[in-house]
Amino acid sequence: MPRVTVSGVSKKGAPGIDFKRSAAIVARQLIGATLLLNGVGGVIVETEAYDEAEPASHAFPGPTLRNSVLFGPPGHAYVYLSYGIHWCLNISCREAGHGAGVLIRAMEPTSGIATMRRRRHQTDVRKLCAGPGQLGQALAITRAMNGKRVDTRPFSLVPATVRPKVVRGPRIGISKAIELNWRFGLSGSAFLSRPFR
Repeated sequence: MPRVTVSGVSKKGAPGIDFKRSAAIVARQLIGATLLLNGVGGVIVETEAYDEAEPASHAFPGPTLRNSVLFGPPGHAYVYLSYGIHWCLNISCREAGHGAGVLIRAMEPTSGIATMRRRRHQTDVRKLCAGPGQLGQALAITRAMNGKRVDTRPFSLVPATVRPKVVRGPRIGISKAIELNWRFGLSGSAFLSRPFR
């Protein structure tokens, strides 16, 4: 089985997820991985990378009580409330002391679809997790998950068993560092939050 720790490649040669790498590398490695929370979730099809060196990142101002997980050990959930409405899930990366993380933007639901439909009041499976806010609602993300490791309960994270074809482009919904092509997606997926151009 591929590894979710500090090994970039498993013994079988399948891609792994190395959370000690840069946010852009981790964001790409997460595409095709299966993420579950209490048994509900699916295949990650879209991510965005953020780093303390660029002004769109929550880590840019330096460590605070709110963003401390981004500066902690890699592989932990960083959860924040967006626009006072939606809980968004990120995963910390790089070494402790460096603020970086990956926003999970969209996934293809594969497990607990009925539960997600109930939580989202949505029947179209393509719209259950097509954006970070929708994904947060579908998985019942709350502030209580902040700081938890994503490779242990209540999370489950299994890397892709084959290397997926990944597309990239500018991040969405930001006004700073828009020149960075740090949004990653699974090529051809019908479950993206927005098409790549």
